[in-house]
Amino acid sequence: MISKATIDTVFETARVEEVIGDFVQLKRAGTNFKGLSPFSDERSPSFMVSPVKGIWKDFSTGKGGNSVKFLMEHSHFTYPEAIRYLAKKYNIEIEETEQTDAEKANTDIRESMYLVSEFAKDYFHKTLLKTEEGKAIGLSYFKERGFTNDTIEKFSLGYSPETWDAFTKEALGKGYKLEFLESTGLTIPREDRPFDRFKGRVMFPIQSMSGRILGFGGRILSNDKKAAKYLNSPESEIYHKSKVLYGIFQAKQSIAKLNNCYLVEGYTDVIQFNQAGIENVVASSGTALTPDQIRLVNRLTKNITVLFDGDAAGLRASIRGIDLILEEGMNVKVCTFPEGDDPDSFAKKTSYDDLVAYLENNAKDFIQFKASLLMNEAKNDPIKKADLIRDMVLSISKISDKIQREVYIQECSRIMDISEQVLVSTLAQLDQKDNLDVAKKQKQEYKPLEVVKNENPSGAEKVDVLGNVEREIIKILLLYGNKTEEFEDVLMKTDDEGEIKNFVEKKEYKVFHRIYLSLQEDEIDFSTIKFKELYNNLINFYLQNDNFSLEQYLMHLQPEFAQEVTDILMDDERYVIHDWEGQNIFPKTKAETLRQYVTDVLFTLRWFLLSEIVDNFKHSLSNESGADNRELLSMVIDYSKLKTEFSKTTGRVVVSYH
Repeated sequence: MISKATIDTVFETARVEEVIGDFVQLKRAGTNFKGLSPFSDERSPSFMVSPVKGIWKDFSTGKGGNSVKFLMEHSHFTYPEAIRYLAKKYNIEIEETEQTDAEKANTDIRESMYLVSEFAKDYFHKTLLKTEEGKAIGLSYFKERGFTNDTIEKFSLGYSPETWDAFTKEALGKGYKLEFLESTGLTIPREDRPFDRFKGRVMFPIQSMSGRILGFGGRILSNDKKAAKYLNSPESEIYHKSKVLYGIFQAKQSIAKLNNCYLVEGYTDVIQFNQAGIENVVASSGTALTPDQIRLVNRLTKNITVLFDGDAAGLRASIRGIDLILEEGMNVKVCTFPEGDDPDSFAKKTSYDDLVAYLENNAKDFIQFKASLLMNEAKNDPIKKADLIRDMVLSISKISDKIQREVYIQECSRIMDISEQVLVSTLAQLDQKDNLDVAKKQKQEYKPLEVVKNENPSGAEKVDVLGNVEREIIKILLLYGNKTEEFEDVLMKTDDEGEIKNFVEKKEYKVFHRIYLSLQEDEIDFSTIKFKELYNNLINFYLQNDNFSLEQYLMHLQPEFAQEVTDILMDDERYVIHDWEGQNIFPKTKAETLRQYVTDVLFTLRWFLLSEIVDNFKHSLSNESGADNRELLSMVIDYSKLKTEFSKTTGRVVVSYH
């Protein structure tokens, strides 16, 4: 595990505007930066970065956080991957915490395999571009495919020399151990002399979603009929073919932004589409689609468009993957290319605009595609047609959404010219069978239907006044808690004539201390659980740290509070997005009237709580009688007088925070 000291150093060193600036074009807006959202298509900037606070906020999607959170959202890194990325960016040495011998050994093995794979990628790429053999054979092949130098660099394409052990010798000479060359499958063991698995092949590195090299695909260029045309790395500790999608590293940002993923079969399909300008494309690398591969895409989007060539025999076998996609709760469309074309060849000869138009116009819903494909096989054979209908209903049964099911049943009925009632009946039989299968594995518990009283019959959205005030207190503590202000205390004293009068005493407090003492004095506790926990967390942090730093606090903030804190901190940045100052509108900041701001918020909280107490007593009055009634009435009068005196003393009106 990465040590806490390393994580602290990363957080202290990383500048949020620098990290995000690598991915988003930012323009200065006062003390902040703004830009177009990387998570949605927009023309007006709604993405805000605050260097002072060390956070960012995307107002179009509601996402926000610190540098690490941005990398996790944008590049889909895990937390450790984001820390390692930032450590590398800022040249920070990563310290690992103590692990058990078994954990350390396993980590060392995997890391060594990654290092060997990274070296192999660089070696094959350099061989392609810098050696005579590489340029004459490998580079000329890629050029024939139409790949540009930028494309070759983007996918780190390479070439493995024809010599039996050229790579193995080079790796051993650089100090890499034979055991890791063999465990990654780069070298094939033999007693007399180990040799290269991929000799004489052009190389396609296979990367994880975070960019680590997992394995390789190699295409032979000779006419050796005994050798496989494509050869992949064998299964290993770091490479599991069924859990990998070729091109996912290059495609992930585009998939998430465009909310769609094109799925193809081969490496060159992915590369050619990228070169044509369509980046949201991945390949199953010639294997049958697996649930793990589908879940990789599901992390980025719910929509998959499967691209097939015009080979009917291949189509029939490939559509089995559609049911798997539906089972994962995803939406699937299918697009085929003209006979004789595949995604690679079609993209190569088609302009970007024409390619986009073709995909949009020819992508069919899976039910339409399945019907058009299988109807050719059924033709006028009633038995085959019945089998086709069952096949289509079976696909529909994989969909969990009831509305989608209903729509697809109607579509199937229309296409196949069969009554909806028959299709619904068939679907019910399939569901019943599935339910029986589930029932055999586990007992299902059913809860009786509960009738819930509608507390808001008008349908109007109820404003959480107390929650809004508590949220405002959290904002004050985050932004101004450590500032010192002069506050007024109203004290009641007896004068020389024995009369009780109010006296105003001015005294300096830290803002957090003023809030803490005020709430303690009135024995006020937060009603909203998340704000209560956040309040206690903040107060404890202030009490334990003499010099409060917002960056330091955010660095140690628990993940469950991170999004809420980001939302609160970036509330006041909205006007920067709209460039109010450019329109000669200058909002007065709360920092300029901090004492009044804090006093007003605390007053509003007290006023609201007093009002609740009075309302509760009034409600109780209607249910009581006799002595109890008189006692309650007396308490209502006393608290009402307190509210009146309170208002007179402070001279304030209640402020509403929304």
